[in-house]
Amino acid sequence: MAEARSGSLEYTPTWVVAFICFIIVLLSLLAERGLHHLGKCLKRRQQDALFEALQKLKEELMLLGFISLMLTVSQAAIRHICVPPALVNNMFPCKKPLEEHHAPKSSHSIINNARHLLSTGESPDHCAAKGQVPLVSVEALHQLHIFIFVLAVFHVIFCASTMVLGGARIQQWKHWEDWFKKRPSQMGTTRRGHHAHELFSANHEFFEMHAGGFWRRSVVISWVRSFFKQFYGSVTKSEYIALRQAFIMSHCRTNPSFDFHKYMLRTLEIDFKKVVSISWYLWLFVVVFLLLNVGGWNTYFWLSFLPLILLLMVGAKLEYIISSLALDVSEKRSRAEEAVITPSDELFWFHRPGIVLQLIHFILFQNSFEIAFFFWILFTYGIHSCIMEKLGYLIPRLVMGVLVQVLCSYSTLPLYALVTQMGSKFKKGIFDNVVQSTLEGWLEDTRNRGESTSEAHRIEMQPTTPESYNVQSENP
Repeated sequence: MAEARSGSLEYTPTWVVAFICFIIVLLSLLAERGLHHLGKCLKRRQQDALFEALQKLKEELMLLGFISLMLTVSQAAIRHICVPPALVNNMFPCKKPLEEHHAPKSSHSIINNARHLLSTGESPDHCAAKGQVPLVSVEALHQLHIFIFVLAVFHVIFCASTMVLGGARIQQWKHWEDWFKKRPSQMGTTRRGHHAHELFSANHEFFEMHAGGFWRRSVVISWVRSFFKQFYGSVTKSEYIALRQAFIMSHCRTNPSFDFHKYMLRTLEIDFKKVVSISWYLWLFVVVFLLLNVGGWNTYFWLSFLPLILLLMVGAKLEYIISSLALDVSEKRSRAEEAVITPSDELFWFHRPGIVLQLIHFILFQNSFEIAFFFWILFTYGIHSCIMEKLGYLIPRLVMGVLVQVLCSYSTLPLYALVTQMGSKFKKGIFDNVVQSTLEGWLEDTRNRGESTSEAHRIEMQPTTPESYNVQSENP
């Protein structure tokens, strides 16, 4: 009992308590001030989409803080729960040696167990007196607490790095946008003719690449080609120009100088707010994995293939949509119809372009989960832990994790940003921040005044054409 009292806060030097409290508060304030100044910087640069993503990040941090608080407060109550030994004698992450049940406990284990029991006010005979065992130890709860925190941190880092690298890749297309927006009226006769020739060559290259010849029109050949094309030159100049023209003709016919590149970057920033969050079904995925992470099943190894398979499926589908658009125009020409690219939701899975973003969200989370789980095991149990499994399983998992991150950043995400604009509707990023705020405020005022409620609902639900708002190329 004297040892227990000497380890409590009552018998801890006040300078130790004050020093640790000061360090914790200082680090928390530095983190909070850092996020606050980052938000002000984004506001000054009018990066409202990224600012909303930062607010979403703060919500995730608040959720983590609540989880941490719940685990800390409830660990004593959980430690009181006793269950029959048969319930906790199977489905271990590591296989228990048979002799472990008969081997005497080491002095180190006895000291640790005593310390945990004393810290919760329990006696060693609490569950033993009932012929039962504790449901979970305080040490296991603490390790689970650390894992949840590490998982969230890695998810945010992976999502941010993917968006930054993907955005940098999309930024390389800016010179294509500048080239296309050159107005023929501002050119000389020679340059005007050269510009028209380059535009014709780009369109010809696009249709020749995707619809030229009998074999390219075959569905099987088209899928195979789409699968391999995502690894090299996922988006070419001719494809960018063709899809840009399709978007302009469908949504901004009266504004041919619309800044399509800036619109793509703005929609990508808006989507980042969704990607950086951890949805309920992602937490459910973590729970299912922890349930199935049984020693001998190699769940961790087989699960590492999932993000790579999904990523290759998404990349191949996006490339196939580009080919489908070209084939559709080729068929229209054969029927003597107007040969223009027509964006449509029917090109996407279940006629919903948003599914692609949800899949990318899951891929990034699952990949960050793989890497986070590896580092958590490494620093908690060591490289030789039985949970880490054999080296032959470990290296492929790390290689696939790096491959998924690189492929998603430089190929799939830029493809997503471009191809998902080929849906039937444009995204709200087509309006600048001022126009978006004005429209939202107008709708809110209409609801508050109670004027024509059904009419306001109709206006909100129906797609609005950008032409009616005179969208300019500088502020799309």
